[in-house]
Amino acid sequence: MSDVPELSPIEVDRRWPQRDGVVLLDVREPEELEQAAIADALHIPMMQVPARLDELPKDKPIVVFCHLGGRSRRVAQFLAANGFEQVFNLDGGIDAWSQQVDGRVGRY
Repeated sequence: MSDVPELSPIEVDRRWPQRDGVVLLDVREPEELEQAAIADALHIPMMQVPARLDELPKDKPIVVFCHLGGRSRRVAQFLAANGFEQVFNLDGGIDAWSQQVDGRVGRY
């Protein structure tokens, strides 16, 4: 699979400060959402993404994230291989988001 570009949480926040025009795709498991979540993110657990591709727009940038960035990188690569052209991985995942953008987001 091809590599996808990574964006830091600060870069995502600067590009889309109101989250308009971008999809933040959370691929973590439901129990992880209880510990930390980004408001307005679309939640599709990693293993469900292939069956739910039709829920993702191909005309908007998609920033994929998980806890630390590993799972989301694989999902982003999968999306890119399946025709999604504007896909990014959130470098450091929701943990980095909590530290760099929104300290109200829990850490675990």
